[in-house]
Amino acid sequence: MINRELIRIKIVQLTYAYYQNGNRNMDNAEKELLFSLAKAYDLYNYLLALIVSITQEERHRVEIAASRANREGTEAPSARFVNNKFAVQLEENKQLNLFMESQKRRWEDDMEAVRKLCDQIEQSTIYQEYMASDDDSYEADREVWRKIYRTLIQENPELDAILEEKSLYWNDDKEVVDTFVIKTIKRFDPANGANQELLPEYRDEEDRDFALKLFRSTILNADDYQRYMSESSRNWDFSRLAYMDVVIMQIAIAEMLTFPNIPVTVTINEYVDLAKLYSTPRSGGYINGMLDTIARHLIQIGKMMKTMPEPRQHRPRNERQDERAPRREGRRPTIAQTSAQRVAYRQQQATDQAENKE
Repeated sequence: MINRELIRIKIVQLTYAYYQNGNRNMDNAEKELLFSLAKAYDLYNYLLALIVSITQEERHRVEIAASRANREGTEAPSARFVNNKFAVQLEENKQLNLFMESQKRRWEDDMEAVRKLCDQIEQSTIYQEYMASDDDSYEADREVWRKIYRTLIQENPELDAILEEKSLYWNDDKEVVDTFVIKTIKRFDPANGANQELLPEYRDEEDRDFALKLFRSTILNADDYQRYMSESSRNWDFSRLAYMDVVIMQIAIAEMLTFPNIPVTVTINEYVDLAKLYSTPRSGGYINGMLDTIARHLIQIGKMMKTMPEPRQHRPRNERQDERAPRREGRRPTIAQTSAQRVAYRQQQATDQAENKE
C-alpha cells in the first residue's frame, strides 16, 4: 500500500525535520521514517474499520427501531443497509480483525463522530436511492459504500481533525491513503469471504529499500548536492529561497543520482508536484526549471548516465502569459513544513528523554 508517492512525501518531511533537530542522528532519523510510513498503514486499516463501526452503529439503530415498532405494532425498519453484503464481509475480514486487535485506538472511543457520520449517510441521496432500489446484488452493495466513502468520508474536514488529533502524521497521509481504501473496496470479491486480502504494507521489499536508500543518500551527500545546485545557477543565494525548496531539490537530485532506472523527467515531475502542494506559490515553476538545469549539468559533467529530451525553445514572454492557465492553489501550502516541525519536536523530546534516563 505504501507507494513511492507517499514515500517521497515522508522523506520531504523527515529531511526537513532532520535539519530542524539540533541532534542530527541518522539512525534515529531512519527509524522515524519507517515509523511514519507504518503509521500510514495503520491509518489505512483504521479507515476500513470506520466502515465496520458505521455498520455496527446502524445495526444498533435498526434494533432499537425494530423493538419500538414491535411494541407499537408499526412497520419494522428496513435492514437493507446493515445487511450490506460488502460491509458484512469487511466486518468479518480476518486480516482487519487481527490488525485491530493489536491496536489501542478504536472507533468506540469516538462514537460521537461515528454517529454524526451515520446521520449524514442517512440524510444523503446516495443512501436514500440505495434503500429504495430493488438491486440486491453484491456489486450494488459494494458500489454504495464506494460512493459513501468518496462523498462523505474522503472530503470530511471534521473527520480529518479527529484523525490529526490521534496522530501527527495522519493529516498528511489521509489524502493518499483514501485512494487505497477506495481501491480496496473495489477489489473485494464475495468469493473470498472473510479471507479477502487487504493491501500489504509494502508492495514489495524494493519500495522499503527505496525509502531508506533515498533518505540516506539525501542526508549523507547533502554537500555534494548543494554544490551541484550552485554550479548550475549563477548568483545562487540560498537565503532568498524557501527552505522547503532547497530540501525538495536536494531529495530530487538524490533520486536522480541514486536510482538509474527512474527517468529524469519522472523524478522532476514528482518533486514539482510536491513543491506546488507544499511550498510557496512560485516554487513549482522555479523548481521545474532548476531541476532541469541541474540534471543537464550532471549529465554534461559525467555524474549521471541518463538521457533527457532536448530543451524546448522559449517563446516571447507576452505570448506565454496569454496561454497560461490560472495557477492551481496548493492543497495545504505549509502543511509539510508544519508537520515536519512537529516531527522534529517529537524527535527532540525522545532524545531528551533518553539522555535523562542515562
